[in-house]
Amino acid sequence: MDMGKFIGIDKEIYDRNKVFLKRLNIIQVVFLITIIAFIIYLFCVQIIDTRHKKDLAVNQRRASSFVMRGDIYDRNGIKLATDTVYYNIFARRADYVHEPEELAKILAPILKISQYDLTEKLRQNTSLVSIKKNVDRHTRDQIAKLNLREIPMDKKSIRTYPQGTLAAHVLGYYNFDANVAAGVEDTAGDKLESADRSAAYEMTPKGKVIYNITTDPIAATKPKKGKDVTLTIDAAVQHVCEKELMKSIEKFKALRGAVIVMNPKNGEILAYAVYPYFDPNNYKNASPLHKKNWTLTDVFPPGSTFKTITVASAIELGKINRHSKINDTGKIKIGWWTIKNYDYARHPNPGMIDLVYLFEHSSNVASVIVAQMMGKQEYYDILKKFGFGNKTGIDLPGESVGLLKSPNRWDASDQASMGYGYGSSVTAIQMVSAVSALANNGVRVTPHVIKYSPEEEAEKIQRVQVMSPEHAREVTDLLTESINRGKSPIKNPSYNIAAKTGTSIKPKENGTGYTNKLYTSIVGYMPSTDPQVLIYVIVDSAQGGEIWGNTVAAPIFKEISTQIARILNLQPDKF
Repeated sequence: MDMGKFIGIDKEIYDRNKVFLKRLNIIQVVFLITIIAFIIYLFCVQIIDTRHKKDLAVNQRRASSFVMRGDIYDRNGIKLATDTVYYNIFARRADYVHEPEELAKILAPILKISQYDLTEKLRQNTSLVSIKKNVDRHTRDQIAKLNLREIPMDKKSIRTYPQGTLAAHVLGYYNFDANVAAGVEDTAGDKLESADRSAAYEMTPKGKVIYNITTDPIAATKPKKGKDVTLTIDAAVQHVCEKELMKSIEKFKALRGAVIVMNPKNGEILAYAVYPYFDPNNYKNASPLHKKNWTLTDVFPPGSTFKTITVASAIELGKINRHSKINDTGKIKIGWWTIKNYDYARHPNPGMIDLVYLFEHSSNVASVIVAQMMGKQEYYDILKKFGFGNKTGIDLPGESVGLLKSPNRWDASDQASMGYGYGSSVTAIQMVSAVSALANNGVRVTPHVIKYSPEEEAEKIQRVQVMSPEHAREVTDLLTESINRGKSPIKNPSYNIAAKTGTSIKPKENGTGYTNKLYTSIVGYMPSTDPQVLIYVIVDSAQGGEIWGNTVAAPIFKEISTQIARILNLQPDKF
């Protein structure tokens, strides 16, 4: 055999072993370095940096306190919304000590459910079985005394409204599970939930509190609560408004209606009744129509209540004064359109009338003439100051800006119809805000339903000088005399009232043309020598008999104003 060949093979093997040993040495060195680095890391973690890991361990046991929303009260301390604590009962299959039949026999009488149904539930092949939701504390305590390790209980809070439907559209509703809110529950949500959520205690994985020297036993057992909110609403006034509105709705088979009562001096809303009503305790069963606060979202032609704004604007702009006379011909032609007074058949040509007559007889022709005295831009500008075409800033969600066309798009008929309440579309709260300026020496104050601290009020509530105090007083005097001089059903023997009714044809929903239904309304304030309350009433689509602001809305105003005067102890100004 060739010896050179054997030597070549041995050399090849030797070279391979040499490479292998070299690589093995490298691996051993890397492994040794890794072990040394790991030992150094463990030394640093366990000996040097103990605080950081201790904090992490504590945080894993850290418990978040159960947070309840704050309560909502009316201005007199009557509770309108609160949290009620309930419990959900479960069964954890991995912890079963008892057979399902045995558990069912124990729990069925306490939970007041069928033993057979409960047994079937407990047999479900899921890790966590939901037995019953929303049980009260008494039931929970009964189960807790049994010390059933396989029956965990979960605490939750449900928003409840002790007064039922009262002020439902102001309060709104709140759903903890979906975090869905409306009304004040929405706008004041941050304050209602502004509790300190930092943990004050630790818990085991099974939910038991770990007590040590630093544990606060009160914090561990008592849920945290957000701040309470007080409203400007007066529950007694609210009740009267809802009751009287409902009477009229039923009498006239109307589609919907609303009553808003406000203090014009500070913008505080004392009552805000919106029909259809709904129960916020069962808001899920209410239709969108019932839950919607249409007085904020929907617009409509204001009708003759807008004549107060037309006259006030012309007086402020110096076009007329309280002694002005206007030639009322009973009808007037604007382009192709003829405008008539509502009582044209009885009074075809009233002749020269004063402004008291204009309000008392609700003259369309005189209102058109007054509107035409103003230039388009100046009329538009003062309407904007009254708040039309803008949100009022009320502290409720969903407010619309209304509809007020730019003056460069007005034609002769637009300006004319604007004079008696048809050229623009408004929301109910806009009419309340605008007319309140007449009652408050020409100053329009942001309407609001939440009672604010002086600091909050300075930030949230605006005051806009719409017209001079003298001119606002003149309009108030004219409106007051029109009520006292005429046959208005709202006339009161003890109080002077400044008010104006309105009736307007309801437009079709698609905006093209009109329906055969009417909006009937009235807005007024009392005592007119020192206004304390402003009342706005509107009824949509009343049926049967004579349907006018004077016959539908005014009687509601009459009854509400009489009762409010007694509730608020208003001082008479008629002697």
